[in-house]
Amino acid sequence: MSCLILADLSLAQLRQRLRNRGVWLRTGRFTTRIQSPVHLIAEGLHTMYADFSLGEEDYADFHIRLRSPHGLRSWLRPQVNFSLDGGEPFNPLPLNQAYAMLEWCLNWCVTSNVNTYLILHAAVLERDGRALVLPAPPGSGKSTLCAGLMLSGWRLLSDELTLIDLAKGTIMPLPRPVSLKNASIDVIAAFAPGASFTRRTHDTVKGTICHLRPTAPSITRSDDPAYPAWLVFPHWEADAPATLTPRPKARAFMEAVSNAFNFSLLGAQGFTALGGLIERCDCYDFRYGRLEEAVALFNALELPRS
Repeated sequence: MSCLILADLSLAQLRQRLRNRGVWLRTGRFTTRIQSPVHLIAEGLHTMYADFSLGEEDYADFHIRLRSPHGLRSWLRPQVNFSLDGGEPFNPLPLNQAYAMLEWCLNWCVTSNVNTYLILHAAVLERDGRALVLPAPPGSGKSTLCAGLMLSGWRLLSDELTLIDLAKGTIMPLPRPVSLKNASIDVIAAFAPGASFTRRTHDTVKGTICHLRPTAPSITRSDDPAYPAWLVFPHWEADAPATLTPRPKARAFMEAVSNAFNFSLLGAQGFTALGGLIERCDCYDFRYGRLEEAVALFNALELPRS
């Protein structure tokens, strides 16, 4: 196994590698070979993935490329295309959204191709070996809460994808940069002035977005699973006090199903894995309006009695 991390490459070396044979980037259990001549891709990787390991160059789970289409359009309206194993599953995006497209497509690679885990659309963090799972739709304050907890000492397992081991019921880490949108960018910048962000990308389908670099412990412990302890459905509401309300487990199960990517595909295995998650967790609805108050509440959260 290679001992190189991405920071061992200068930005110039990284650009050259990406333009030619690519880099084999390890994120959790997956290795992705990335090739791209787009300078925003090199810049974003160099900022966000500096401490991530580079894998051996003889195997990758995913082989992806991001590059500009050829022809007159590349001069009139610069764009970027994504391809996986030579296929192009999406329409191109404006070139200034290249790094955001990379992050979105890395998520898509996992959700579309991996069925060895039950995968939930949920942030997940760990403290003292126990995992807090936060399933929620966009706009619920999930990523803001996730970023605030990570910057307060919780270990990030993932901002977007919770991977549940089908046999053991543990949660496997997939730490990558946290995606922040619109007002949440300034909230986190004020919460942690020393945090590292990508440049902001405006006018995407999600508004203005940027990405937040994971903390060092989140990266160095990316092979360490965690045992689920809390399943919490967050909802941000302006000026609302931080409030945890117990949610019946049957309702928690049904809501979790609606946030699963491959529950139906896995059949009985998916049902058993999700049932095990619900059984191990205390389940809550959570409403909050101020991040500091929310972080304090979760830092004081007691372990489940079961």
